[in-house]
Amino acid sequence: MNYKKNSVALGIKVALFGSVAMAMLVQPQAWAQDAAEQGAEAVEKIAVVGSRSAPRSVGESPVPIDIIGGEEFTNQGNSDMLNLLSTMVPSFNINAQPISDAATLIRPANLRGLGPDQTLVLVNGKRRHRAAVIAFLGGGISDGAQGPDISVIPAIAIRQVEVLRDGAAAQYGSDAIAGVLNFQLKNASEGGMLEAKWGEYYDGGASDQFAGNIGLPFTDKGSANFSFEYRTADATSRSVQRDDAAGLIAADNTAVADPAQIWGSPQIKDDLKLFANIELELSKDKSAYAFGNYAKREVEGGFYYRNPTNRSGVYAGSPVTVDGVNYDTVLVGDLTPDDGASCPALRLDANGIPIASDLAAITADPNCWAFTEMLPGGFTPRFGGTVYDASIAGGVKGEWFNDIMFDMSATYGRSQADFSIKNTINPSMGPDTPTEFDPGTYVQTEIGLNLDMFREFDAGLAEPLVLAGGVEWREDIFEVKAGDVPSFTVGPLASQGFGIGSNGFPGFKPEAAGVFTRRNLSFYTDASAWVTDDLMLNGALRYEDFTDFGDTTNWKVSALYNLTDSISLRAAAGTGFRAPTIGQSKVINVTTAFGPNGLEDQATLPPDNPISIQKGGKPLKPEESENFSVGTVMNFGTTHVSLDYYNIKVTDRLSQTSPLTLDADDIAALLAMGVADATSYSSILFFTNDFDTRTQGVDLVVSQDLDLGRGRSKLNLVFNWNDTKVTLDPLTTNVNDTKVRQLEDNLPNTRGSVSFTHEENSWRALARLNYYGSFWEAHLDDGELGIDEGSAVTVDLELGYKILPSLELVLGAQNAFNKYPDENPYGGIAGAKYPTTTPYGFNGGMYYVRAVYTF
Repeated sequence: MNYKKNSVALGIKVALFGSVAMAMLVQPQAWAQDAAEQGAEAVEKIAVVGSRSAPRSVGESPVPIDIIGGEEFTNQGNSDMLNLLSTMVPSFNINAQPISDAATLIRPANLRGLGPDQTLVLVNGKRRHRAAVIAFLGGGISDGAQGPDISVIPAIAIRQVEVLRDGAAAQYGSDAIAGVLNFQLKNASEGGMLEAKWGEYYDGGASDQFAGNIGLPFTDKGSANFSFEYRTADATSRSVQRDDAAGLIAADNTAVADPAQIWGSPQIKDDLKLFANIELELSKDKSAYAFGNYAKREVEGGFYYRNPTNRSGVYAGSPVTVDGVNYDTVLVGDLTPDDGASCPALRLDANGIPIASDLAAITADPNCWAFTEMLPGGFTPRFGGTVYDASIAGGVKGEWFNDIMFDMSATYGRSQADFSIKNTINPSMGPDTPTEFDPGTYVQTEIGLNLDMFREFDAGLAEPLVLAGGVEWREDIFEVKAGDVPSFTVGPLASQGFGIGSNGFPGFKPEAAGVFTRRNLSFYTDASAWVTDDLMLNGALRYEDFTDFGDTTNWKVSALYNLTDSISLRAAAGTGFRAPTIGQSKVINVTTAFGPNGLEDQATLPPDNPISIQKGGKPLKPEESENFSVGTVMNFGTTHVSLDYYNIKVTDRLSQTSPLTLDADDIAALLAMGVADATSYSSILFFTNDFDTRTQGVDLVVSQDLDLGRGRSKLNLVFNWNDTKVTLDPLTTNVNDTKVRQLEDNLPNTRGSVSFTHEENSWRALARLNYYGSFWEAHLDDGELGIDEGSAVTVDLELGYKILPSLELVLGAQNAFNKYPDENPYGGIAGAKYPTTTPYGFNGGMYYVRAVYTF
């Protein structure tokens, strides 16, 4: 791929635009409704994704596509869309993110071992906007990712989900390296359902959910389908007391909490989700559509404990020697530094307890201050925020002259994350500090315009040749809003060694605030045909031009060959890319994380910041990918088998660097350059295209209808093997060995499940066995604290009974036998009882009850 503007690129642009104007082409969205109506009564499942021409059956797709019906989502104990997907798609991984900065608000997810923003998300075939949150702490794989917030989609609104397990950037543009998720919304014009669900983990942590869907006629030629979901979830705690906190309690510091630091799922308050999907027939060959959503939720989670003896910038003072004895001290601030008097030292005894006479002297002197007076047991901030998400899409589709099918649409999406932090302080403000702060806001806005077309041509082949094409314009806007003044202000004690800003998550300064914009224009063309009765070929070409880094051209070819009536072979190859987001290019953020010397403030800076440049920062460029897949599909009566191998090479992969320490010489050089805040940071990170990866794997799907003599039974097996290897140049990289191993080993190489379902009269039952392979965790992102976690098996059970034709009661259990990971051998360091990145969670089993009323 070439990202420089040149005559060749211009020629491609003109050629593709000409093909759009002359070849009369369209996107499959124009027939999503018709295909769904046909598929409702047909045996074959119809997919929109996979080709930019008309929808086709999954059995005729040259690339692997999974279709998950809406009832498969609602018939689950989980309430979160991410958790639901992870149980049904074995290469889709998600974990709890208990203390993970902004990722606590919107959890990152991984398809095929790649980053959250390397999977494209569509709703009704239209690109879904990204979330405002950037996952600064993402366990290596998700570090710095900015993907869509899938969790705002309520399960009750879904008609089906299409999972395209193949690279598709040549068809859909940036981000479609690992694959595509397309959420098709319900569009019925009548009927509906109401659902109430309550569940609780065996060891504590309840949640409740209310949801509903209703279909209404929209005049006599359309439908209006509405869905809602309201959910709350208690915080959980799977913690042990930290060793340092236990030592303070043993030494009679009664102000220390037990546990001092909580590891668990965050509390979710007022999680509201609304969706609407409207369709209207304008004439016999044209229709209009509109759909959109609004969502809001408040999330609050734990953070790291601030030890009252050694937390730098708050408590840790300089050692002193008195009468030949060495003492550690607590930092003491002089509130009136110009009066000529000095404050005495506040010494700690061997157990870390302030010496009583020193503390009495400090407390009695109104000109002296130590945070031991306000927070003698230390403190643990509570971090969270409120996330808002809204979108609207609309358009007209149908038929033009000469049998040209078209779809013209416009989309608007906005995600906003208002951060909050409480039970913390701005140390530099001394006794005047507040304890709650609004550190600021991120806003991601995306606008899109599309014209998609297709037409069939008789080319003398087994079936008509289908030519498709289109043009797309997008604008991405990332906005940073400054926090409240106390969250970033430089208080009077800053010059005496006290930290600046809300401790744990300093507010965004006015100089970091701003609105950053990028636009891009793209053209695509797509051709597919059954060349013979047994051979189908598909080709795609896409050109995109971005205002910030130039242009790119990507291609894809695929084929399906029917070896027999029951066995088909398929293969695909192509190139792809992912453009760095505006947020990744421009964001400034400071968070608290573990470093070589314990807790430290780590700053993520733009790659063109002078501090970043000093450490090797360069302008960002797109990731480039090469995808190859080959597989087979077999159908023998009621047995369906698909087996696919994939190989994805990503060059110039984008991620955050590992933390880079600023030493005294670095800081001095930066101060000489006029970088006034160089002394505020102990280490920095920035986004960089710093390494390459090769990900390969195998997907196996087996479906078997069973005849047990009564009722209907089905057995399903899904399995994924996935392996990632990192290639980097040790002379130029800022990625350390720990991050390399996180990328390679933090997710299980093998995952699978076997599920059995049975329906008979008013009863139905589900039993599912889930397998998770071994994985490696760098606990606290420290390679020296590596955990080798073995494989695990969990079991899900559900039993439903219709007490009335329209009312069903359901009892179920997820992780029914309360499987936990092996305990964390380093739990005493920060209080986590279990490895925190386990793919099946560390909350144990959950039981639940549901009531579903249909009408």
